[in-house]
Amino acid sequence: MSALGVAGVGLQRDGRVATLTLAKPPLNVLDLATLEALALGLAGLARDPQLDVLVVRGAGERAFCAGVAVQDHVGDRIGPAVAAFHGAIRTLRELPAVTMAVVHGHCLGGGLELALTCDLRIAAHGVKLGMPPAKLGLIYSHTGLQKFIDAVGPARTRELFFVGRNVDAERAEQIGLVNEVVQPDSINESAVALAAEIAGNAPVSLKGNKEIIGKLVTFRRLSETDEQNVIDLRLSSFGTHDFREGVRAFGEKRKPHWEGR
Repeated sequence: MSALGVAGVGLQRDGRVATLTLAKPPLNVLDLATLEALALGLAGLARDPQLDVLVVRGAGERAFCAGVAVQDHVGDRIGPAVAAFHGAIRTLRELPAVTMAVVHGHCLGGGLELALTCDLRIAAHGVKLGMPPAKLGLIYSHTGLQKFIDAVGPARTRELFFVGRNVDAERAEQIGLVNEVVQPDSINESAVALAAEIAGNAPVSLKGNKEIIGKLVTFRRLSETDEQNVIDLRLSSFGTHDFREGVRAFGEKRKPHWEGR
């Protein structure tokens, strides 16, 4: 096994399998520096024709990823943070290798979209998964919402985003957010075994089938005008009173006072 040094993330290679570790314990929050390092590491892996499987996990035991850093969604940091997140997600989605998220700890917000971008997800009993935008006054991206619709359908997507309640791993498996739930003390062993099984299959088949599946489930194309409208709608939420209040309330661990503006 060889280690590849990329600031902000850990990368290890074992034959045709690589493991990328978010290295910001205990919560593995995606701040701007981590997102840039993640995109850089993924871009390097994308150029490797010998890579068949990428395993994505978080450092420590508490969280796979607790989402994008809230402090990077304030003021002039919003633009770079949004661009960095979408850049990293796009690079992960377009990776030719089969990708698998090992959700050994809680998985929230942008961390859940990161896991959902992977082709497969295994989760440990006891972890929580959820999308909190409604509790922060945030309008989510249309590309992110489409991933949830593709994975769990419109009804469950509405439930996740309108209620904002975390779900446990068993519920996540029932609705299609994860493929398999295993015991916490065996999740690493399960991940290694599954990655090895996938890597033992024909590379041409893996990459070809992944490409075709990706094309079949790619989000429906909006007209340029409609797409710009939904992008503008999302970005408008960052300037609202409710978003500023949601961020303050989150930091102060209190219930927010919404004003609808």
